[in-house]
Amino acid sequence: MSFADELGAWATAIEGTATGRDVALALVLCAALLHAVVSAMQKGRFDPWTARAAIDLSYGIMVAPIALFVVPPPEPEVIPVLVLALVAHSVYKTLQAMAFRRGNYTLVYPVVRGTGPLVAVVAAGFVFGEVFAPLQWTGVLLLTGGIFGLAAFNLLEIRVKRQELLLAVSLAMLTGIAVAGYTTIDAYGIRATENPFTFLAWLFFMDGFYMPAVWLIRYRQPEIARQWRALSVFGVVGGIVAVASFGSVMLATRFDQVGEVAVLRETSTIFAAVIGRLFLRETVGAKRFLLIASIAAGALLVEIGS
Repeated sequence: MSFADELGAWATAIEGTATGRDVALALVLCAALLHAVVSAMQKGRFDPWTARAAIDLSYGIMVAPIALFVVPPPEPEVIPVLVLALVAHSVYKTLQAMAFRRGNYTLVYPVVRGTGPLVAVVAAGFVFGEVFAPLQWTGVLLLTGGIFGLAAFNLLEIRVKRQELLLAVSLAMLTGIAVAGYTTIDAYGIRATENPFTFLAWLFFMDGFYMPAVWLIRYRQPEIARQWRALSVFGVVGGIVAVASFGSVMLATRFDQVGEVAVLRETSTIFAAVIGRLFLRETVGAKRFLLIASIAAGALLVEIGS
């Protein structure tokens, strides 16, 4: 039995067990931290389109040998799900890059992350028949309320044209809906595949070339060629972080409820606030801290209410 087969067998063995739930919790918290990191990277040194293209191309190249030579090939019935997941991820990345181009990281990111879990919980109810307990719904509302409150607080401090702000917020909300869409589709695909690492590897492989193609066609900047060394290092580091982040949350949906995973992942907003303060020099005051505490309390209620 190959290493990929052994990993697949391990994943199957812990599904629906207490161990599986513990692993899911660890994975989703890891994904939350890493997702905040990769989103901050996208908003940092390079413009959002260039940053995303470098990250995606890097992980597409890195994962290609695993998809082609290590994991089992995807089953025929899973291929349409892979294609649908690719479309959902492409829509999400396009919308997020558009939103980041028009709004501050600390405005756009909370709106995206606040919209996503609400839609994902409802979608998981329809697709997977998941039901949240009343305490969990309280946690969802507390968490999303804190996230939207954080976005509203940031909005009051931003001094740009109102039209630009409204466009940034609208794009961020659409991005959040796209997040819920790809989360649901990914969860369906990773549960439908016998070896979950097959779905992960092939999705990252296929997904790695969309944003580079968009960048080459519409958004390339000649001056970037002079920064190719820094961009290459940035892409490789970002690619590793992105694979670990998205891979963790997708695996978590195989071990635990999709709605729960979607909500707990939004603790990334807490990490985003810290990153925004330390690395992007964006202010975090007492009021923001209280809103962040609300997000953490909401996530805790979702977990203990299950």
